[in-house]
Amino acid sequence: MELHTHLEQPSSESLPILVLATLVAVLAGYHYYYKHKASKLSGKRLPPGSVGLPLVGETISFLRAQKQDKVNQWMQKRFEEHGQMFKTSIFGAKTVVLTGQAGNRFLFNAGDNGVSFQQPKSLVSVLGKYSLFELSGSRHKLFRNAIVGFVKPESLQRFVGLMDSLVQQQLAKQLDGKDSVQIVTLMKKMAFNVTCSILFGIPDGEEKEIFLEEFSTAVKGCWSIPVEFPGTVFHTAMKARKSLCKRLLKLIDKVKAEMEAGRMDAQDNMIATFVALRDENGEPVTEEEMLDMVLSLVMASHDTTTILLTLFIRYLSRDSELYNKVLQEQKEFLKVRQSNGGRLNWTDMQRMKYTWRVAQEILRFYPPIFGNFRQIVRDDVNFDGFDIPKGWQLLWVASGTHMDSNIFEDPEKFDPSRFETSSKTYPQYTYLPFGAGPRMCPGNEFARIESLLVIHHFITKYKWTEMVPDEPIIRAPLPFPAKGLPVKLYAVNNEEEL
Repeated sequence: MELHTHLEQPSSESLPILVLATLVAVLAGYHYYYKHKASKLSGKRLPPGSVGLPLVGETISFLRAQKQDKVNQWMQKRFEEHGQMFKTSIFGAKTVVLTGQAGNRFLFNAGDNGVSFQQPKSLVSVLGKYSLFELSGSRHKLFRNAIVGFVKPESLQRFVGLMDSLVQQQLAKQLDGKDSVQIVTLMKKMAFNVTCSILFGIPDGEEKEIFLEEFSTAVKGCWSIPVEFPGTVFHTAMKARKSLCKRLLKLIDKVKAEMEAGRMDAQDNMIATFVALRDENGEPVTEEEMLDMVLSLVMASHDTTTILLTLFIRYLSRDSELYNKVLQEQKEFLKVRQSNGGRLNWTDMQRMKYTWRVAQEILRFYPPIFGNFRQIVRDDVNFDGFDIPKGWQLLWVASGTHMDSNIFEDPEKFDPSRFETSSKTYPQYTYLPFGAGPRMCPGNEFARIESLLVIHHFITKYKWTEMVPDEPIIRAPLPFPAKGLPVKLYAVNNEEEL
């Protein structure tokens, strides 16, 4: 217990020697590590590119480009230097970046070809090892089928009326009496409340507001350097995850009690669906699986819708022709709603064709997630003549096809008409706002209905003007206006004012 009193403190003269010795030891360790790694890679034909600095690689420049919404330029510079496939190192792992239709097909259809669906450590840590993004094989199929069963079009039809009411209630709650609003904050609350109410049965109140605040904090850590040190984004995100899990466990216990009492069934919300879920052996899923699954679903459904709605309002603010076309379509559904007891239904949603084409074009320009990762789990994986070593990451980027002039004519032009039904069908694995293949987002129809309802009620009840002209887009890590898109708000009292 008194050992420290007998230790000789280093003198000021010996400190430089200790520092030098430590530095030499660290450098020697790095030399041995990279020499060992190099020996394992000898004979392999690696993709061209640079892995940057030890440990951090090109993470810093990548995050800087991401924050400034210049990831496309960051990628394009390397594509021009190396072609549609290059190597780098980001988020603590060697990474091969793929783009183009062939690369997308290879990655999204990765089954038994040595490519797994494991995500970067930071995302896995925040959302959990049992998140929808991380599971594979029979376990992924079990949960995915349960989710698809809940949000497929036939099932969603019964929720349209409830979603319509929730959207109207939330708009009134958030905007009544206000003459200005920050659109990002508004749309986050709108999407979060609708998602949590319908998918997870979380009631309105202080608990839901705290849940949103903690969730927003946790998400920021998904694409950060995974350093568990006080003050870092990652450390703060992990604290938020811990608190979220405690709240969700209470909710799961409540759902179980309601189901046992016969006051709730498996179709009432996703948590009840998970509680009732059984695997091929008749065993229930674990609470840890449910926690991670709920967090990943909240992220997938909430953020996609928030980004789309925010950018939709931004585009309408800056393009009067676009605004007038969307408004004219929605005025027709205003008449329909007024003659139908103040509600819209599933059929109405299918007829909002121009509004959704605008949304599709926004998603082409600004896919909510610019790309995604996969992991190489075998040592014999190759693509396009290059070897991809075991333990490396694969990263696909949507802009590689979304902004390809060979696929989308004049890709820098914002043109919703390119998604008219009479237009050509774009090749598979080229338009990827919701992913593709067996990993395509199962909730894309849920996001579509929710987005259309919000746009309908917002544009028919309010007019607005931007308060920050030329406000840029930043990614942190998702694409949002830098100032949150504040707007001056004007309530519309009757149809003549539209």
